[in-house]
Amino acid sequence: MAFILAPTAQSDGYRLEAHESVGSTNAVALDHAREGDPGKLWVVSGRQESGRGRRGRAWETPQGNLAATLLIVDGYNLQLAATLGFVAGLSLSDALNAVVPGSRVAVGIDGGEGADGEARFSLKWPNDVLAHGAKLAGILLESTMSGDRRFALAVGIGVNVVSHPVGVPYPATSLKALGSECDAQTLFLALSDAWSQNYREWDNGRGLNTIRQRWLSRAAGLGSEVAVRVDGDVIRGVFETIDDDCRFVIRAASGEYVKIAAGDVHFGAVASAGAA
Repeated sequence: MAFILAPTAQSDGYRLEAHESVGSTNAVALDHAREGDPGKLWVVSGRQESGRGRRGRAWETPQGNLAATLLIVDGYNLQLAATLGFVAGLSLSDALNAVVPGSRVAVGIDGGEGADGEARFSLKWPNDVLAHGAKLAGILLESTMSGDRRFALAVGIGVNVVSHPVGVPYPATSLKALGSECDAQTLFLALSDAWSQNYREWDNGRGLNTIRQRWLSRAAGLGSEVAVRVDGDVIRGVFETIDDDCRFVIRAASGEYVKIAAGDVHFGAVASAGAA
């Protein structure tokens, strides 16, 4: 099966560039932006040779996994554009629940496995999707200036479809490990449909509060003890919410509310140990 766009995405004017293998879908999309591409372009591949995650970390995309980047060229400012990462997380969550039989959204604090053993997906701030509490997917936003000096954003989405990394400092999983036979092409079809719907709901930021509330309904760790590493320091407390700007809000032991714009979040035993 080849990569194709959902009919909703096609009718909304999105385009598709599919590769068998690519260095980085984000890099390809950003190059297109600098060359003057107007945006609304999905760049997808079943394999990446040099994918990357947050803070310059490598992101493995062996054959059969999904690497997808959406290029958006518009007049958004950086703060507003950053909230599209939450649109991406919701869209991937919607897509997973559409194509993985027996799946359901995790509403609660752990995002783990339900009593009946069904796969449950949850969203980890700021940009991961978890299944059974393990990392299934990551999202990376990168920006540049387009050829006509407009702000261009690459929304990169990487999903462990058939394989996941081992020997990493965090638990990881894949759809195959969860017992799903869904392939990258089927997942992308659902993702392109879900993005179109959620992007319309986001509505140039006017619908951000709705997006925020829906994201919170699927948030991993909400109401639980967390530790967030920020520039070498560790902030501990209870995950209370994300604010109107989608910053992570912790209630510290002192009762003070701390708002965090960027950091690495840890739950459970790791949080208790100080996210070492």
